[in-house]
Amino acid sequence: MKTTILVLCLAVICLVTNAQKTPPVVVSKAFAEKFKSAEKVKWSMEDAKEWEAEFMLNGKESSASYDLSGKWLETEMEIKKADLPAAVKTSLDKEFAGAKIEEVNHIDSPDFTGYEIGLESKGKNYEVKATKEGKLTSKEEPKEKKDKD
Repeated sequence: MKTTILVLCLAVICLVTNAQKTPPVVVSKAFAEKFKSAEKVKWSMEDAKEWEAEFMLNGKESSASYDLSGKWLETEMEIKKADLPAAVKTSLDKEFAGAKIEEVNHIDSPDFTGYEIGLESKGKNYEVKATKEGKLTSKEEPKEKKDKD
């Protein structure tokens, strides 16, 4: 009897663990249609209403987020600091003189297309969004630093 209960508990744990790594079919289908050449795709739940795929696209680290209905929410693609437009670099230099840029992503969403820059300035970490014209649209201290594998 104890063995049966143990086997059932392990089976439930495996199902729950696996279920959290596999998005609904509608989400994976929407992703496959939008990112046909994506490689090394890893799924995770960002929260109860959002799935995120981390993947390689044309040799660049990327991620895409979807809601539970398969609606695309956002794409982020890691880029080199040197690839930031001059207008963005100028705005960052004015607003965050001497800051160290730690990470740069090109982001695309239904509401915004531009850049997300992770930087450190005067001992604080910031996440800054900027348009390609250099307009800084948001500046915030992230609640927690994301762990990138």
